[in-house]
Amino acid sequence: MTSSSRLAAAIAAQFTDRARWSLLEVLFWLVALSTIWLLPDQHLILAEIVIWALFALSLDLILGYAGIISLGHAAFFGIGAYTAGLLAKHALVGEPVLALLLAGLAGAVFGFLTSFLVLRGTDLTRLMVTLGIALLVRELANRFGWLTGGADGLQGIDMQPVLGLFRFDLYGHTAYIYSLAVLFVLFLLARRIVGSPFGLALLAIKGNPLRASAIGIGADRRLIGIYTLAAAYAGIAGGLLTQTTAFTSLESLSFDRSADGLLVLIIGGTGHLYGGLIGAVVFRFAQDWIATATPQYWQFWIGLFLVLIVLVGRDRIGGWFTPLRRLADRVGAWRPGKTRPTVLPGQGGAP
Repeated sequence: MTSSSRLAAAIAAQFTDRARWSLLEVLFWLVALSTIWLLPDQHLILAEIVIWALFALSLDLILGYAGIISLGHAAFFGIGAYTAGLLAKHALVGEPVLALLLAGLAGAVFGFLTSFLVLRGTDLTRLMVTLGIALLVRELANRFGWLTGGADGLQGIDMQPVLGLFRFDLYGHTAYIYSLAVLFVLFLLARRIVGSPFGLALLAIKGNPLRASAIGIGADRRLIGIYTLAAAYAGIAGGLLTQTTAFTSLESLSFDRSADGLLVLIIGGTGHLYGGLIGAVVFRFAQDWIATATPQYWQFWIGLFLVLIVLVGRDRIGGWFTPLRRLADRVGAWRPGKTRPTVLPGQGGAP
């Protein structure tokens, strides 16, 4: 077998390995599904956690798999939030699912238009450009108060039943099930993308752009593609927040939203997909518990908690599950006389 054929076989094996579900992943989603019945009184908080998880997932697509750090990701979140709110308020689109898709489309269009600016320059330049874009969008939303509600927020939003059947209630039951279903579908799509040749190419670009370019992997169009996709995910997360709360404001476009999204992802770990999901759970419950225990100093303890998490290691909490996932892989995939597929050098076992 020639070296090129061995490389092709290794790539095919890597793609197959990433496409397979491990036992730990199945258990994760079964636990998430079981909370619908086990925690009926916590559905409002759980819906908020799911939205944070989706927002962190969108950040992970660009940071964990493309190496693009952003301080302005809330711009896409807010655009999606206002899009869903305006569509519902003015009865332009009655179906929440369709409105959510349009919110994602609005985020994707703005992400595509700004991607050419973001990809110029070094990491520091990108950081400042993303922050500048977010501040600009927030100021525009404030200036056009006749449309967005300005500092008072967009009020008078009347949400129609999901699929014409499931009406949003005060207890968050519909909101949580709806949000969880959206998260699962988008997670499946993200998992498929990052495990595809496109996703492997992104990892190569992130690891060594010059080497990736030398072997014929075009960076710009792939980075633009993943940035646009991440913007769409953030827009859908913002749309979900508006639909489940029937309200949105300038807070959805604030720097705090972007910073908290990064914080969630840092807690869970980047490049795992599950990092943002786990980080959202830890962040929200830690925030709630600390704020209850020490309401005057809760930000101090959150900061200290973040420092400790960062000192744990680069993989954070999400990375702690990697050995368990590999063990579950072996248990689920091993057969007598069967060997594990070849894995490309440098590729981890994270989802």
